Amino acid sequence: MSDITSASSSASADRAERLTPHALVCVALLTLLGFSLGCSEFVVIGIETELAETFGVSIARVGELISFFSITYAVCTPLLAIATGRFKRFQLLAAYAVIFILSNIAMAFAPSFELLLAARVLLGAVSGALLAVGVTFIPELVGVQRTSMMISIVYAAFSVAMVISTSAGKMIAETMDWHVAMMGVLVLAVVTSVALLLVLPRSGSTDEPATMREQAVLFCEPQILTGMAIFIFGVGSVYVFYGYVTPYLETILGMDALGASTVLMAYGVACFFSNLLSGWFDARVGMKALLASFLIQAALLFALFLLGPTMPAALAIVLLIGLSMYVVSVPCISLFMRVARQRHPKALTLASSLEPMSFNTGIAFGTAVGGAVVSGPGMAQVGLVGGAFSLVALALVAITLLLDRRTRRQAA
Repeated sequence: MSDITSASSSASADRAERLTPHALVCVALLTLLGFSLGCSEFVVIGIETELAETFGVSIARVGELISFFSITYAVCTPLLAIATGRFKRFQLLAAYAVIFILSNIAMAFAPSFELLLAARVLLGAVSGALLAVGVTFIPELVGVQRTSMMISIVYAAFSVAMVISTSAGKMIAETMDWHVAMMGVLVLAVVTSVALLLVLPRSGSTDEPATMREQAVLFCEPQILTGMAIFIFGVGSVYVFYGYVTPYLETILGMDALGASTVLMAYGVACFFSNLLSGWFDARVGMKALLASFLIQAALLFALFLLGPTMPAALAIVLLIGLSMYVVSVPCISLFMRVARQRHPKALTLASSLEPMSFNTGIAFGTAVGGAVVSGPGMAQVGLVGGAFSLVALALVAITLLLDRRTRRQAA
């Protein structure tokens, strides 16, 4: 992730040793933006059962709220990054923030499942682009030396959002109504967006225009494509299970609503530490860390299948899966940014969008497959399918390492 700092100006470097109160406020609000985006994305996971009952649809159909969001997110994030390269950042952020708020309003007041699904698609269309544009402000706000740390904090906010939105959403739906959870997410989106528009700088050095061709050429790099594929199978392997974690805890492990909410909270904490492990592993061994992490992840998912409803062993495996969930992120981000910096410097904004785009592609893929498993063989089989996908991700890591090594040798 340190490669992201190459986009900053010399003025950023001059400010590296001190942070102004204004910069601290801006970074805090960008972190809150990451949290807000995460809450908007993940809130439906904790209230799947209630949504199914309200709209008279199956759990597998409710899963479309996750998969459709993720598909739209994955498609629109890079397309918007490429197509809007000539616009100034603040103008883009303002437009995306308005759509972000409107989509949350539609989610909170949707009278039918079809309209709720449409609101999720609209939300997915701008979420990745909004975060990618927001992140580009960080180098100029904090300086070169602190950029990586600050961007890591912004992305880690998603893990915290998963903790709060899934577990709190479940508890609110049980004690009051799922609409209250959606309203809370809406209020957070409005407050965060308005505050950002009030304090962020209106212009900066990263407003330099880039053509579509100057950015799209990044996709010609083979290790970029295989790196994206790692997310599809690596993240997808977990979301075969996690996309239906609430009904899994209730039907397979026999937990009540309070117990499920508590486990979701603990799972989110495990995911937060997974982010920290991701950065720690990347700083020491880079992409090679994923060879071990995906092997362990596959073993955990196979163990989930083999243990079935056995408690507390199955519960321990669930939490360990959360600890493995985000290890993939930082090594792949570092790869994307390094390749962009060295070979396609005007594609840095696009490169910064590849992680959330690829991650959500993996979410969509895993959730869709999980829905087919739940509707077909049954929910107890999700671990078996997820484990197989982790092994595919392991093979893709090996291929990516070979391609990257070959590219470096050719450049030398």
